[in-house]
Amino acid sequence: MMSHLDTTFLTASQLAAAIREKKVGAVEAMEAQLARIAVVNPLLNAIVTLDEEAARAGAQAADMAVVRGEAVGPLNGVPVTLKDGHATAGMRTTIGLEAFSGHVPATDSTIAARLRKAGAVIIGKTNVPPRLRDLQTDNPIFGRTVNPWDVTRTPGGSSGGAAAAVAAGLVPLEIGSDAGGSIRMPAHLCGVFGFKPTQATVPITGSYADPPDLPRSFRLLFDIGPLARDVDDLILAHRIIAGADGLDTEVPPVATDEAPEPPLGTLRVAFAPEFPGVPTALDIADAIAGFAGAIEVGGARVGQALPQHDFAAERALFSDLITWYSQVFRQPRETSPSLAAYLEALNQRDEFIAAWERFFDGWDVLVCPAMMCTAFRHREMGAPIPVDGIETPYWSGLSHACRFNLTGHPAAVIPIGVDREGLPIGAQLVGRRHSDMKLLAVAKALARLTDGFVRPPGL
Repeated sequence: MMSHLDTTFLTASQLAAAIREKKVGAVEAMEAQLARIAVVNPLLNAIVTLDEEAARAGAQAADMAVVRGEAVGPLNGVPVTLKDGHATAGMRTTIGLEAFSGHVPATDSTIAARLRKAGAVIIGKTNVPPRLRDLQTDNPIFGRTVNPWDVTRTPGGSSGGAAAAVAAGLVPLEIGSDAGGSIRMPAHLCGVFGFKPTQATVPITGSYADPPDLPRSFRLLFDIGPLARDVDDLILAHRIIAGADGLDTEVPPVATDEAPEPPLGTLRVAFAPEFPGVPTALDIADAIAGFAGAIEVGGARVGQALPQHDFAAERALFSDLITWYSQVFRQPRETSPSLAAYLEALNQRDEFIAAWERFFDGWDVLVCPAMMCTAFRHREMGAPIPVDGIETPYWSGLSHACRFNLTGHPAAVIPIGVDREGLPIGAQLVGRRHSDMKLLAVAKALARLTDGFVRPPGL
């Protein structure tokens, strides 16, 4: 084995290759990861459940498989954490609710089972807000998670612990969930890569945003995807977790063959520094426009463009649906919409989907902001957030990301720079529905024009 290889900031793909090729042992790499977690995690509170015994046993099994010359999975020996909403057999899963602080599932979610089959070693769970519903990550069980770039600021929510863990080198790969931007906003705020797939592409069996003893509420909006430190890991993880499992009846068979990386000269790239009526920090708008300019210099056909529809009505429709889904099992029961109102909302949603699909007839990808601001200082949920000094309604923070939960379009975030305070800025890349592998290939091509993942200062 090669000694003194710093493995803690390798990507998942790089680490798996190093283990397969016997450049580093899985045990050695795991010990390095656990040592880093011991030092850094107390500063961040990103990982809230850690099973060191299982981590070491999994690493030993991965090394033995290599020694025996067995065919190993693409993540053999790679330590991963899961957002604390994915059930893991024998490991606490709380969704941030005090009532479930001691909940230990007997079986794995589909996500956990597929990762284990690929050879990954699930070492723990990352922090979430209660019921996965906030722009920040804080709950009564585990407390607040902070941003690795500035501990006075949030890493976002609800996959805030996931993004902080990946950015800080605690793990190379995480699987989050996203019902309104919960993968993409933390990826943007923490300077990592994230991917929300097309709706109903990844099974949510055993992955929940409500207490696990309740019937499934989300039939729309809620998607599962990876966070990582490069696009290759997003591609690898999506290929592992996507596709029908025979249990989530919403998910059909899914094609996950890797798409070739397109030459920039073949791409048609639309960009939007901001959306109509949506607050956007000037540094973010300028970064999106500057990135679009670099893409054009690289040879792509680039234009500033958006669909011609009512962006405010689209945002309002998302709010209606997320509110209905969120309230359905609350006690006392709140007023529910009539069936006619719900069906009318779905019809309106169809119209927005069609408008975006027509838009993508002319463009391969849309480059736009992921959020209205960079990492903001911790505050009470619901308190206004300053955007260029203007106090802005708290839930406006969803407005760039949530519309693609409404329509089900795939969307990735890649880091493209920092603002004037040195905080990360991510670009959101959106593509046609069911073009997930093509969108990820485009993201890989566009990420070559950036500095990629940058390690947070001091970490």
